[in-house]
Amino acid sequence: MKKLLLLLFAFLLLGNAFAQHFFDTDFDTRKKYIILCDPTVNHIKTIKYLADNNILKLNKNKVNFVGVYYQGQKTDYTETQNYINENKLQNFYLHEITGELNETNLYRKNAVTHQLKKVFDNSIGVIFFGGADIPPTIYGEENTKSGVYTPARHYYEATFMFHLLGGYQNEAFKPFLAERPDYVVTGFCLGMQTMNVATGGTLIQDIPAEIYKAETPEETVAIGRANMHRNYWQLIGEDSLFMGINLHTIQFTNNPFFGETIKTSKKATPRIYSSHHQAIEKLGKGLEVTCLSPDGKIIEGVTHSTYPHVFAVQFHPEVSALYENMELKIFHPDDEPATYHDILGKSSVKFHKNYWKHISKSFKDVKKTK
Repeated sequence: MKKLLLLLFAFLLLGNAFAQHFFDTDFDTRKKYIILCDPTVNHIKTIKYLADNNILKLNKNKVNFVGVYYQGQKTDYTETQNYINENKLQNFYLHEITGELNETNLYRKNAVTHQLKKVFDNSIGVIFFGGADIPPTIYGEENTKSGVYTPARHYYEATFMFHLLGGYQNEAFKPFLAERPDYVVTGFCLGMQTMNVATGGTLIQDIPAEIYKAETPEETVAIGRANMHRNYWQLIGEDSLFMGINLHTIQFTNNPFFGETIKTSKKATPRIYSSHHQAIEKLGKGLEVTCLSPDGKIIEGVTHSTYPHVFAVQFHPEVSALYENMELKIFHPDDEPATYHDILGKSSVKFHKNYWKHISKSFKDVKKTK
């Protein structure tokens, strides 16, 4: 019995050793902190790559990153902490959010509100990454075509986003950004979908089925390469070179975000990295459309009408393979193998770097933390 108690005590100590609470420590308040949601090892590697290659342009002596995650998430973030420790990363930290979250308490003050406020008060912005489908119940729909594998992550990210921006679900709630409207909120793919859902919008649960009436991979490839938002040829053929994504073009709307805020020709149709089967349906509160798919049926980017540093895209500008030649891939069985970097071409690579230049400037323009 005594041995069992000692083992239990050791287990609890080990668990607490990996429970990270950065903003509860005596951290350096002279630094600026950028929040990373879902701080997996891959996401830490991604941000490190972008910063090391001067794509994300930040003052490394002044800016640090804090991965903020929810206790109920499936991901084992001890792997992230081990990666940080083993690689002696001096500007990456972790912080755990605890408290009851469920489908009923996301869009109001709840058990994590005061923790999220502390994170907000001590940071200059947040990045939301891609991931699995959002539970349709949190935007008021039944699940018809969604693969829900990480519900706790979505509860946390949806309530965090709602606390930042507010939404149609609770018009009386005062969002955090009402205090600091220059705070940066941005995201990619799922990150944009979360922004939309948290502000009261809804999602198309499956683009091929709902937009093009295509229920099988064979029917989906028939809609044409430009209209596919990931690669369905890989579900038909067996070539190991098949990419799982698509590199299709986008078009800009009349919104000034692309054209004025980010300097680019309105007539440009840059190629982007697309990997999703869901998209915005009804827009959330305060969101405006900045770019669309080639046929105009899918929203590819949004910005906020009130907060200048709130914007997101459905595509993935963070992927390192866009910026240098890596693996050879094909989309169609008849394609010649090529890298993502080569398929994009110089003008589209420049577009992506300009996008990151704007993200970098947005972080720089935040006046101060509280």
